[in-house]
Order: sequence, then C-alpha cells, then structure tokens
Amino acid sequence: MSLQYFAQIDESNIVTDVRVVDKKFLEANADRYPGTWIETFLDKPGKTYAGIGYTYDAANDKFVAPEIEVN
Repeated sequence: MSLQYFAQIDESNIVTDVRVVDKKFLEANADRYPGTWIETFLDKPGKTYAGIGYTYDAANDKFVAPEIEVN
C-alpha cells in the first residue's frame, strides 16, 4: 500500500482537511471521504504542500498559501 497526501477542498477551492491515505482506499470509501480530494505533495519540486486555509488553483494545479496581513 502506497500512502499519499490528499487535501479536501470546498466549493470555493479552500482546503478544509488534509489526510494521508492510499488513493485506492480513498476512492473506494467515498462515504468516509466525501467531497473533492486533490493530491498534494510534501517534498516534490515545484509543488506546494497544502495546508488548511490554502486555496487550490485548478488552472495551475497548485495550492496557494493564504495571504497574511501585517500591521
């Protein structure tokens, strides 16, 4: 079994959850993993690991960190 990282996104493409799970298991258990899940990568060059609150940019297939306001 090969474990991978997946980020759940809501209807606004905001990451709401991140899990480590086998892709086949995730797909076979839609009742346990409802909604849209996108693979994210912990240490792949050119990819950003998703965190809760990140936005998924489907056009560029990447996760974008939220902007932090500095006062």
